[in-house]
Amino acid sequence: MTAVEQLRFGLFIGVVVSVYFLSAGILVRKLLGRPHPFGRKAVWFHWVILGLAALGTLCIAYGFLIEPYWPQVTQVRIASPKVRRGSRPVRIVHLSDLHCDASPRLEERLPDLIAAQHPDVIVFTGDSINSPEGLPVFRRCMTRLAEIAPTFAVRGNWDVWYWPNLDLFGGTGVKELRGEAVGKVIDGTPVCVAGVAYDSEQEIGRVLGPIPAEALTVFLYHTPDEFEAVAQRRADVYCAGHIHGGQIALPLYGALITLSKYGKQYEAGLYRVGGTWLYVNRGIGMEGGRMPRVRFCSRPEVTVIEIHPLDHERKTAMVSETTGVPAAYRRLVK
Repeated sequence: MTAVEQLRFGLFIGVVVSVYFLSAGILVRKLLGRPHPFGRKAVWFHWVILGLAALGTLCIAYGFLIEPYWPQVTQVRIASPKVRRGSRPVRIVHLSDLHCDASPRLEERLPDLIAAQHPDVIVFTGDSINSPEGLPVFRRCMTRLAEIAPTFAVRGNWDVWYWPNLDLFGGTGVKELRGEAVGKVIDGTPVCVAGVAYDSEQEIGRVLGPIPAEALTVFLYHTPDEFEAVAQRRADVYCAGHIHGGQIALPLYGALITLSKYGKQYEAGLYRVGGTWLYVNRGIGMEGGRMPRVRFCSRPEVTVIEIHPLDHERKTAMVSETTGVPAAYRRLVK
């Protein structure tokens, strides 16, 4: 975490703690029947602080109970001269950062959600589990995804740092890319899916170099931190995750923490440098360890990247669609 992110997060936590500390003081004074030292002039201040504390409590409840179970499907349309004219668009479903725990959250719903998008290829850009107890949940999900369409994956930082010896993908039907590229032909369009594991960025040149120039190249890496390096090569689409959209974000501002060397420059969504498109997926799960399993203003995301022939689509359009009702909400309205 950079010094700027530490400062930003510290200010946010400081404001939250201050609001609850002041609201507690106000409630104690009211219970004890003590007047405020500043008299009636402070009444408006009391109501503002108490209102902020109440709003904060609702936001916390929403972040724990609603948003983690409320997936969003993002439709992205781009164009490439490498897609054969007259052919249908290439459809890629991109997901990232499942961070599976022992108890499923969205993992059992994901396959049906993704199957409804009719993908040609599914790609996963790393961070599989938060603990070994989450491995059966992850493997069941991956197995079902691989039955829908050819599925490719790379390892993220959690996978490389904590679970390097765990068999994450064996027997699931998912092809794990460890510094390699796999070619396919989709409705006449040659497509090459390439990827390297986290902390193996030195292999990018070796992997992308031999790919034929006419192939539509989709590159997988866990973080967006190699975007500018990849853009200097022949990759057409770069899929990444890692940032979780901040996981806890602020309206109109976005992520407080990105853990990216670029800071907020590539925090979520679609970007372009030269002829290379980058999509940074917000992920499905939440950071493991002692971190609270909470999302706020950063809903779990499944991305459908639709690549059209250049003469069919000359503008980039990005449309978000809300899919499904969060389970917690369904329980509330029953």
